[in-house]
Amino acid sequence: MSGARPLQFWEAFLRELGVEVALPTLPPQELYALGRESLPTEAAHIQYLLGRVLELQRSDLILLPRPLPVAQDAWGEALDELLPRRISGLPALQLIPDDGAAALASAAELGQRLTHNPGLVRLALDRVRPLSAPLKEAMPRLNVASRPTVAVLGPPALLADPFLSGPLRERLDALELNGVFGTDLPASQVTERAERFGDAPAGQRWLNGTQGLLEGKSAVAGLLYVHPERDVAWQQALSRMARKARKPAAVQGIEPGQDHWTALDDLQRRLTAPTPAARARDAQPGSDEDTGSDA
Repeated sequence: MSGARPLQFWEAFLRELGVEVALPTLPPQELYALGRESLPTEAAHIQYLLGRVLELQRSDLILLPRPLPVAQDAWGEALDELLPRRISGLPALQLIPDDGAAALASAAELGQRLTHNPGLVRLALDRVRPLSAPLKEAMPRLNVASRPTVAVLGPPALLADPFLSGPLRERLDALELNGVFGTDLPASQVTERAERFGDAPAGQRWLNGTQGLLEGKSAVAGLLYVHPERDVAWQQALSRMARKARKPAAVQGIEPGQDHWTALDDLQRRLTAPTPAARARDAQPGSDEDTGSDA
């Protein structure tokens, strides 16, 4: 259900079935701290996700968005299997797809399992089907006055979450950079480009699709690859892409509460430094700095 309303779709569908729905209510910082206490060495997005699961652990079933894995990404490939192995006593977990057609099929299967009533399931799907349709898509602004545009690529679950990506967005703004996040792009255009990389893991295909859509834009001055701190699989995947990038690029690890942005700060300096031609022009006699007026 890329670009649509997955949470609203699933919540509405379950309520149509008469299923009681519980959602996390704790502040994001508390959820993150809760997960970090249980899995202190894992990446921030896994800790944050675990915090939400732990708050809802009295539920009979917890639905989780299906991650998009990259190569050698254990959490991305088997999240619903690894969490119960690491944390005992969790309820049943089920991964749900984000694509509209796949979400409808998954909802039909889940509804039948929960109710054993095909008629009720069909009626519920008919009522919520509009929520599975993509929202109107549009490219984000690539040109902002006096601000170099930076394409921001990384795990969709990280980029799209206000808590996890909020500090990064604030830092980009403080550095007067126009950050264009991969998750803000038209999903259909990303998917079309991603399909050209059919043999790659789903997360790598998505990255290739977003980079292909942005790197060729003349307004995009540089590329920022962001990964959750301590997530080796995503760090390696993004580092490989950065080495092959055709524009200035940097790889930055992020986590809540950080106060160091070394790679991003360096990229900003590279993008805003005067070009050799500009430096040569400024050094010529008769430039604005050297021009005076005769009395």
